[in-house]
Amino acid sequence: SFGKTPWPFFAQTGRDANVPAHLEFLSCFSLLTPFKAEGTNTFKQHRRTPSSSSTLTYSPRDEDDGMEPLVFAEQPSVKLCCQLCCSVFKDPVITTCGHTFCRRCALTSEKCPVDNAKLTVVVNNIAVAEQIGELFIHCKYGCRPTASSKPTAFEVDPRGCPFTIKLSARKDHESSCDYRPVRCPNNPSCPPLLKMNLEAHLKECEHIKCPHSKYGCTFIGNQDTYETHLETCKFEGLKEFLQQTDDRFHEMQVAMAQKDQEIAFLRSMLGKLSEKIDQLEKNLELKFDVLDENQSKLSEDLMEFRRDASMLNDELSHINARLNMGILGSYDPQQIFKCKGTFVGHQGPVWCLCVYSIGDLLFSGSSDKTIKVWDTCTTYKCQKTLEGHDGIVLALCIQGNKLYSGSADCTIIVWDIQNLQKVNTIRAHDNPVCTLVSSHNMLFSGSLKAIKVWDIVGTELKLKKELTGLNHWVRALVASQNYLYSGSYQTIKIWDIRNLECVHVLQTSGGSVYSIAVTNHHIVCGTYENLIHVWDIETKEQVRTLTGHVGTVYALAVISTPDQTKVFSASYDRSLRVWSMDNMICTQTLLRHQGSVTALAVSRGRLFSGAVDSTVKVWTC
Repeated sequence: SFGKTPWPFFAQTGRDANVPAHLEFLSCFSLLTPFKAEGTNTFKQHRRTPSSSSTLTYSPRDEDDGMEPLVFAEQPSVKLCCQLCCSVFKDPVITTCGHTFCRRCALTSEKCPVDNAKLTVVVNNIAVAEQIGELFIHCKYGCRPTASSKPTAFEVDPRGCPFTIKLSARKDHESSCDYRPVRCPNNPSCPPLLKMNLEAHLKECEHIKCPHSKYGCTFIGNQDTYETHLETCKFEGLKEFLQQTDDRFHEMQVAMAQKDQEIAFLRSMLGKLSEKIDQLEKNLELKFDVLDENQSKLSEDLMEFRRDASMLNDELSHINARLNMGILGSYDPQQIFKCKGTFVGHQGPVWCLCVYSIGDLLFSGSSDKTIKVWDTCTTYKCQKTLEGHDGIVLALCIQGNKLYSGSADCTIIVWDIQNLQKVNTIRAHDNPVCTLVSSHNMLFSGSLKAIKVWDIVGTELKLKKELTGLNHWVRALVASQNYLYSGSYQTIKIWDIRNLECVHVLQTSGGSVYSIAVTNHHIVCGTYENLIHVWDIETKEQVRTLTGHVGTVYALAVISTPDQTKVFSASYDRSLRVWSMDNMICTQTLLRHQGSVTALAVSRGRLFSGAVDSTVKVWTC
């Protein structure tokens, strides 16, 4: 804790109580400007004075410092202390918050104690390190452990080294200090000595060995007998030969070490070469596998191409036969649809469209979680962006002057079209709301294996019933007259809206039903596997399967006139197709989108298409 520091320090908030709060930031950066220590900034040793022989102690700052004492001659400035460990900086660094801390403290602490910011080391604080290096400390050979129970506390030893030195010059002094403990080089069993007493000890030592002891000489004596022994030592005459032998032996050891290194290097190279060979074998096997896979895929693609070509030939033959029979009628250039404009503004794919014909407004829902309101009559610009959902907007529906939007966040939001404001949010399903449709003052919402029926009461939705018995996601709902049509996996169920009972089930092929459209004479659905199925609305018998798309049919729309009925289909293959329901053929293919076409809406003879390219396009004859 801060209260245990050996000198006054910061309060628990990490701020100097005497520094105003608005100056604290500047005071932290004052450490960047070096100051001159008292005296001189050159290396100089000072003899200890009675006033400096205090028992000011300082414990080691890090575990790797061991028990090495660090006793300052004078109390360090509080500005040179780390606010995390409450000790003088060791290896000071500047962090991203602008403050200075010990490197170890900055790396082990998560937040700054001053402004609670995350700590990340930016650069070494060289200025502070130089200031700390100018502080004077007592030589460690002039310090001793205190008598207190604290094992890491030290005080000045009056019998030890009398010098104080700069912290930066500590190692230079202590390596040559006369008070440094040393061992007798002749015999480790000799009592410990100080460096300044070593020379006198060697003159009196009784354990001096002959320099040729490593060759077998057993002489041990003092300095006087040592000199006499050298004159009679039998190894002295062989000194040069023994030295040459040692040199040769050393050379052989160096040569053997070099050979060992070369052998180790060759072994490592051999290991790497073996690894490269294994890798090359694996790569070769992988390439052969890829080649076989590509060959198989090419064969499959060729077979599929041949099947498609055969289907196209059959369709062309069918169209020619109808032309010869005069079924198609005369060509009318006024019925060719063209792209008249593009609405741009969404930041993600457009998944649903809805038209409010009274005000010529178009609503579009997108992956960017917004609904944009477009003027389709005068300005042709975005009037407003409605925000409120936390997920992708998947469905839109209008009943009266209210707009209902369903989203992947499992909610339905009610919007007032007059002022374009959100008026209510309903937690509708446990899964994303995929589709919405309204009829008979009721709202129908489709999700995973469920359709919920809501009574519309002002801005409120009251749950009336949940329609079950569905086998998969309900992605398509259409209300026509007194019937509700729902699409799930290879199934279309027809419900009587008056009693909310299932009255008929149509079985399809081609995977999940993604879209449904109802004309005066037909029920039309688009499937996952590119197909469009057509049933007679009266007999419920399937009359045709329309082919041509090469991707999932995401949306269907109908434009009916007294003369003819056209169905528009939107697909994953980025195209829209126009189908004449009089003769069940495709009369036009529209290609302008740069992504899958996912949504359709019609109003006053105009067709609107939304796509994954984040745009909405307008088509007219």
